[in-house]
Amino acid sequence: MEQASSADDFLIERIVSGDQDAWRLLIDRYAGRLLAFARARTSSLADAEDLVQEALVGFLQSVGNFDTSRSLETYLFTILRYKLYDLLRQKKVKVITEPPDAEGWWDHISPDTSETPSGLALQAEANRQQEGVLEDILRQLIRELRDRDAFNDLQVIELTFFGGRRNIDIADLLDMDQKAVAGIKYRAIQKLQKFLSQHDTDDLNCMDEANADVTVSRVWREQRLTCLKRSTLGSYLLGVLEEPWRSYTEFHLDVVACPMCVANLADLESEEDDRTPVDTERMFASSAGFLSKPH
Repeated sequence: MEQASSADDFLIERIVSGDQDAWRLLIDRYAGRLLAFARARTSSLADAEDLVQEALVGFLQSVGNFDTSRSLETYLFTILRYKLYDLLRQKKVKVITEPPDAEGWWDHISPDTSETPSGLALQAEANRQQEGVLEDILRQLIRELRDRDAFNDLQVIELTFFGGRRNIDIADLLDMDQKAVAGIKYRAIQKLQKFLSQHDTDDLNCMDEANADVTVSRVWREQRLTCLKRSTLGSYLLGVLEEPWRSYTEFHLDVVACPMCVANLADLESEEDDRTPVDTERMFASSAGFLSKPH
């Protein structure tokens, strides 16, 4: 599952200080997967490259406000997503239809049209404490399910919170009885309540007063709690990922249709089959001027 890394923290620290080598390294590391995400949603490679370029510049303009407790990859995808949405509203790019399995996903993550992309990416988290509590207990639940190989239960919970699916839809997708789905959800909620009770009084009070926008679903999506590590996707692509992780990976990619993991897989596939490489040098040259002056 994707989380912030110390390597990314160091990279950001160097970029904030104006280090061009660090900026080039970030582009080399992330441009391919960002381009795969944009390319799947636009009708031309040129539009996709322009979107990634704008997202990279947007990152440099906002990097001083980056919260290092968050995933750098998720932050970059967030900026790209808002850039794409903004250009769609302005009708400056042509899009292709979202994959059928991703139906509803875009609605869950599209920003309010009254906001600007930069404002949404940078806005202060008034509910950070509540989100932190939710993230912690959700990670506990996910870890427990994985440790006992309860991947079927995890799939039900992921479709509920990440996918926003109803019981009847989940039962159909997983070929299960609706009562079985309801039972899994009930036990998961009971477990979450147990984990929550283990937090101190301040956390509990904070949760009682939580803003309505701070929901389990929102935290699950924004923190990408069940997104796959790039190494896991690489093993899956090579055909060496063993069960039950292989089946779970297929579920996350094909049923949940997580756009960011699908983009990561497409980037890995492009590296393997020698498709036209990402022009990272052009992206670097056209964005390096936005770096801070070296200290």
